[in-house]
Amino acid sequence: MPGFYCALHTRGQKLDFHPHIHVVFCAGALSDSGEWVTPKKTTRDGKTFLFPVKELAAYFKNEFMSRGETGYVKRYKELIESNSLLFACDLVKEQLIEAYSCDDEIKMADKITTIINTCRGTKNEHFRWFARLLENHFEGIISHASYGISSGKIEGVNNKIKTVRRQAFGYHDDGYFFLKIIDASYQPTVKNPKSHRIFQ
Repeated sequence: MPGFYCALHTRGQKLDFHPHIHVVFCAGALSDSGEWVTPKKTTRDGKTFLFPVKELAAYFKNEFMSRGETGYVKRYKELIESNSLLFACDLVKEQLIEAYSCDDEIKMADKITTIINTCRGTKNEHFRWFARLLENHFEGIISHASYGISSGKIEGVNNKIKTVRRQAFGYHDDGYFFLKIIDASYQPTVKNPKSHRIFQ
């Protein structure tokens, strides 16, 4: 077959957990003599196709299920089990985005509770730690729906202070350190700055 590609999807149309694979390949093939052969079968709107989708789906399902726990089904379950934590991370990320887009505390509380249950359901120590973190700050988190207050600027200032401190091997006193912080705050931030050149 001249060309094909596969795409792995982990979500369904309703954004639920539904891992599946889409396979797209050319509507035709090469003959033994090397000539391109176009399928003669057409759909109602006149488009050609290589295989009838219903018959192919039934054949694939029969082959997939007939292998039992020793073939494709076993391998499929192994892949799901080995990547379950990655799927959980993706799911929690989407749930957090939905939760922080709420403007009602009750709806946000329900979504945060769902995230906590999801984290505990993984039985992973890191997810359990995150669940405890959400529980300990539950009231403050859901208040975001009403006030929309973010600590982003504060965290940015803290990161800038840490950067200034790391760039030096020590300062004479705290006053000079504060002056360096103020100076760094006045300077515009440039993402990916060009390297300095000795010769211009």
